[in-house]
Amino acid sequence: MTSETLYLGEQGSPLVVLVHDWFGRRPWLSSYAGALVAEGLQVAIPDFYDGYTTTTVEGARDQMGNMDIGACLAAIDDIIDEARLYGSERFGTLGFSTGGWLALVHAQGGEVDAVVAYYASVAERHHSVIPCPVMLQYAEDDRWEYGGEPGSFFDRLDEHGTPVTHFRYLGTEHHFANPDVAESDPHAAALAQARAAAFLAAQLD
Repeated sequence: MTSETLYLGEQGSPLVVLVHDWFGRRPWLSSYAGALVAEGLQVAIPDFYDGYTTTTVEGARDQMGNMDIGACLAAIDDIIDEARLYGSERFGTLGFSTGGWLALVHAQGGEVDAVVAYYASVAERHHSVIPCPVMLQYAEDDRWEYGGEPGSFFDRLDEHGTPVTHFRYLGTEHHFANPDVAESDPHAAALAQARAAAFLAAQLD
């Protein structure tokens, strides 16, 4: 991963690392970040595809298959460590699909104070305690790997005592927040974005 991380907002503010979905770091993420900046947050958007983006499932699947998960998690840590040097004291992550899974897995390390994940969960084999508040945003129509269904994920979060807020958006499909794909649902996306921004602003205040 050699592409530079994109930063928006005031340095030293509470920082949110915004993690792209399997289509890559597309321009709409900067617009999404604007809602977080309006809440007084700084946003960092890393690029885990080294500049490549796509809107096709085939291209996305190929790129996701080449991801180095360990390197991605380490890159999020590096962004947070650097932000501390510039005065940030509170941190969150927000991710979509694959990026949501990365955000949730990263949060298990205890480095963030809140996490938001769209259409993502963590299967039991990868799940340990997430020691911060979690917001989960789900489509009505989605498919899950065995052991990664939202219901079982909720149960495990509850067993661990993790504070969880979750929403399901009727009539939507996976990727409903991405305006570049056919599954996009602008009304659900706007509501989910407002909820995520309010949640992170409250948790990182």
